[in-house]
Amino acid sequence: MIDLSLIWFGIIIFSILMYIVMDGFDLGIGIIFPFNKDAEERDVMVNTVAPVWDGNETWLVMGGAALYGAFPLAYAVITDALAAPLTLMLIGLIFRGVAFEFRFKATPGHRPFWDKAFISGSVLATFTQGVVVGCLINGLPVSHRAFAGPELIWLDPFPLFCGLGLIIAYALLGSTWLVMKTEGRLQQKMARLTIPLVVALLVAIGIVSLWTPLAHPLIATRWFSLPNLFWFLPVPVLVFICSWGVIHFIRRRANYSPFLLTLVLIFLGFSGLGISIWPNIIPPSVSLHEAASPEISQSFMLAGSLVIIPIVLVYTFWSYYVFRGKVRTGEGYH
Repeated sequence: MIDLSLIWFGIIIFSILMYIVMDGFDLGIGIIFPFNKDAEERDVMVNTVAPVWDGNETWLVMGGAALYGAFPLAYAVITDALAAPLTLMLIGLIFRGVAFEFRFKATPGHRPFWDKAFISGSVLATFTQGVVVGCLINGLPVSHRAFAGPELIWLDPFPLFCGLGLIIAYALLGSTWLVMKTEGRLQQKMARLTIPLVVALLVAIGIVSLWTPLAHPLIATRWFSLPNLFWFLPVPVLVFICSWGVIHFIRRRANYSPFLLTLVLIFLGFSGLGISIWPNIIPPSVSLHEAASPEISQSFMLAGSLVIIPIVLVYTFWSYYVFRGKVRTGEGYH
């Protein structure tokens, strides 16, 4: 018998991962904007994502809609518990989007304001996304199918640190994306920025990897019990290999390898999240099937998704293919 809840969980995970990968370097460009004061180079940085940035957020909408339809209990609990950071995330995304468009139309005197808006919107959206992830790892108390925890649960130190860690991860995605998409002095600046970002991300991953099992005995048991330990051991090894690879290829002035290896790093970190919360969709007590909607609802949604998702994937691939290659000074906003 087909487990529709498991299929929908896979669709949601896929949508979130696609969003992190595709909007991550977009937000990352805003995060590393303060490290480059040159106005022309800032225009080039934005132009590298100008043709594709608004389509990247399709995956965030899809993941949220899928959670609402397939796991309404999880949607209700998460939006109740994390209403503040989710609202701040949306404000950041909206403000970043408006600033993205307006900075090209602004007069020279007003452009610094929109640059600051682009930076602050990118940082705010990224930080709050990390806070939400940290809260899910920490767990949300549920009683009688409703959130039963404190209103400011998201201000716990662990979620706040996860917000900082995601800022570093997105900044690394942004810098390696620009290494791939630019050339000359701007590419060299981004290459120099990438190495300390890799080190900072390794430190952040190490702290989270130690903090999580120490704070949650159930997660520690899952990670370190046999035979699970043998299955999970390759993850930290691969993290170190990919980090070394990014630094190695940056020093060899490679274009594509640093970005591709950073994507692998993000995937490895995301897999750690899945390992930590499985089989719950709301740790520590609400399982996948307990939060699921009726099978007839999941079946109805799945029929439409099997049509929509391939179309979105084809469109996404085509848009990135059309705008492939280097972006140079003076090419203008697409």
